Amino acid sequence: MGLLGISAALGLLIMLAFRGFTLLLAAPAAAMLAAAFSGEPLLAKWTLTFMQGTAGFIGNFFPLFLLGGVFGKLMDDSGAALSIARAIIGWLGERRAIMAVVLACAVLTYGGVSLFVVAFAVFPVANALFQQAKVPHRLIPPAIALGAFTFTMTALPGTPAIQNAIPMAYFGTTLFAAPGLGIMASVIIVGFGLWWLRVMERRALNAEGYHAEAHITPDKNFVRERAANADNFDHGELTRGHRSELLPPVALAATPIIIVLAVNLVMSMVVLPRIDTGFLAEPRFGETSLSAVSGVWSVVTALAFASLTLVLILRKFLLELRASLDAGANASALPALNTASLVGFGAVVAALPAFTVIRDGFLAVPGGPLVSIAVAANVMGGITGSASGGLIITLNSLGETYAHLAAATGIAPELMHRVAAISSGALAMLPHNGAVVTLLAICGATQRGSYREIMVVGLVGPLIALTAVIALGKLFGAF
Repeated sequence: MGLLGISAALGLLIMLAFRGFTLLLAAPAAAMLAAAFSGEPLLAKWTLTFMQGTAGFIGNFFPLFLLGGVFGKLMDDSGAALSIARAIIGWLGERRAIMAVVLACAVLTYGGVSLFVVAFAVFPVANALFQQAKVPHRLIPPAIALGAFTFTMTALPGTPAIQNAIPMAYFGTTLFAAPGLGIMASVIIVGFGLWWLRVMERRALNAEGYHAEAHITPDKNFVRERAANADNFDHGELTRGHRSELLPPVALAATPIIIVLAVNLVMSMVVLPRIDTGFLAEPRFGETSLSAVSGVWSVVTALAFASLTLVLILRKFLLELRASLDAGANASALPALNTASLVGFGAVVAALPAFTVIRDGFLAVPGGPLVSIAVAANVMGGITGSASGGLIITLNSLGETYAHLAAATGIAPELMHRVAAISSGALAMLPHNGAVVTLLAICGATQRGSYREIMVVGLVGPLIALTAVIALGKLFGAF
């Protein structure tokens, strides 16, 4: 009955998420269904087990969501994000329209700008460029997805994305774990994705000439409904504040991005390893360690410095600074709670007696810990439709076990980190993913017209890269 309950709970979670129900309701409802099948006390499971898992995630990662939301909103309202996107697209021109959109999205997301902010900033420019270059409109969503939802989220070393931050607490690593493998995986993902989109572009033009889908004006309520379950930025706050009509020079616009990357690197590699953090072992700080908090500390410091710099150098473009700051802060709350609710769901399921069968099944996957954690993170990401949600459920349930197995078999924790991060973003790109549905709505595109290409660049490409990382990791270790 326990396994049946877990299966029913997962089915309910998928169905409710696909229909657009908020995870704030769907996750506890699914958790209580699983607990009921196992005969567990429901109130205790909800108010204790579920909420302890939820609160733990909020306590660890909310500062990252908060400052990420603020920085993204400041980049949007100041016009900096649009300035960078227009500059990159202008440099590459219409002959490389797809590459220009991918690169613009990649630069912005790798610099810490929320992917929904990027999608809204880049789409109007991409739409005009694709029409001018006679590239089918339906290829805009996969181009944005390739640049914003893939390698800059999970593979590229140093990325401030939450998917790259989560594994650090379990493996004692940094955001720059296995940099060589991360760069290699990024090259595979972007290379394969650009090749595929180029093939699709040529086929479409040869078969039908220029074809633009009848552009669908996105329904704001629909976008809000589907975006509510994403783990990045609350779409409803994008229209609040005041977006500058005058764009800053690209050099000034790019300065905060450079600061995010530079401060992140310096904090991770130079500052934090050299300061005395023995106080973290004291009970008043939770008897933790530097490895458990260094990643979040590095990212929030980088985002704080970048946000302050942005306000100082682009103040004249921020016409309603307080409104922009409020909107950015508010935009972080719902995504953080959504992801935390998935963590609470995972905490309930992991505490059920029947979960030992699932745990043993993952651990028994042939190929050792690397393959096992890759399968587990992919499966949970696919079930939840959330890269961060699936990853945190996997590591909350099995992270300590994987860390011990890696140590026993001589696998570098940095390699485990990179494999786990890349794995989180593959099967999570299935059609019920909130970010995918929202992206299609933003672009006025359809699942029928664009999802196949999104799947190829966002799911197939990362799986190929993941296979290469595991194979090389087994041969040469982390590098």
